[in-house]
Amino acid sequence: MIRTLRLARRSAMKARTQAANQLHALVITAPDELRARLRALSMGELIPLVAAFRPVRTGTALSTPLAAAKLALKGLAIRYRQLTAEIDALDDHLGQLVATAAPALLAVKGVGTDIAGALLVAAGDNPERLHSEAAFASLCGVAPIPASSGKTTRHRLSRGGDRDANRALYLLAFGRMGWDPATRTYVTRRTAAGLSKPEIIRCLKRYIAREIFTLITPKAATALANQSANAA
Repeated sequence: MIRTLRLARRSAMKARTQAANQLHALVITAPDELRARLRALSMGELIPLVAAFRPVRTGTALSTPLAAAKLALKGLAIRYRQLTAEIDALDDHLGQLVATAAPALLAVKGVGTDIAGALLVAAGDNPERLHSEAAFASLCGVAPIPASSGKTTRHRLSRGGDRDANRALYLLAFGRMGWDPATRTYVTRRTAAGLSKPEIIRCLKRYIAREIFTLITPKAATALANQSANAA
């Protein structure tokens, strides 16, 4: 269900972005008097203004280039509003579904409906099929890939896996670099050791994937707890 709604939301987001780009293009190419009035407006100010336009007609036909520009802008603004309403409705449904499917995942600071949805879709309808957290990391494209050469031992970023899940882990890692003291300390330590920022983010994404795996697969969390208890 989450996968289906995310597909519809992604399509609506692309269409809304396209409508916004077309609005900006029409404003730039509009007749001088209209362009001067609209060009400095933000999207939030532009949409309600042009949606209320009433193009002047002669009978049933448009009479001037200004009227045609107003009609085109009005149509795009209405489309933008409709797509925004569609996205908001989908977000409400997705929020309910994600909260039902993985409440523990949503409880993690920095994880919202979008990030949680992307990770749940990557795990699939049967996350128990993932035999280890390393398999989940590989599925998300954050498993380290050896890239050593000569006396240099290093790993590189993975270009495979679910790119949407990879994006979600990147957002989490990047966010933690800003507000999490432990992560900031880690970044400072690894930077001093000579790692680049992309390499540090790769390490953070791998760590977060391990954390997420235990939240979306309860059986895996129990197994890891038992392993820790046996090791102790």
